[in-house]
Amino acid sequence: MTIAIKIHKSYRIVAAFCDSNLVGKKIEEGKKQLDLRESFYKEKEVSYEEAISIMIKQAREDATFNLVGEESIKAALEVGIIGKESIGYINKIPFALALL
Repeated sequence: MTIAIKIHKSYRIVAAFCDSNLVGKKIEEGKKQLDLRESFYKEKEVSYEEAISIMIKQAREDATFNLVGEESIKAALEVGIIGKESIGYINKIPFALALL
């Protein structure tokens, strides 16, 4: 599986990572919602290993991370960007936000 990424550069870098199979979907559960727009999450698709490398680089740049999907969350846990306590779920889809 590939991971869609997009690096947003504003006053602070926002690194968006989303499992490619979820991009373009709207996930809802009660009042909670994830709108996984391609314009926010997908500049390119990379392998799991490439995603880890990019996460490490962006962590060094003090980026903020927006992570959605099992593979993206797994990679972020492996890199140490988030802990398990940071993971939320909407309709069984894991997500996390991290400000380093």
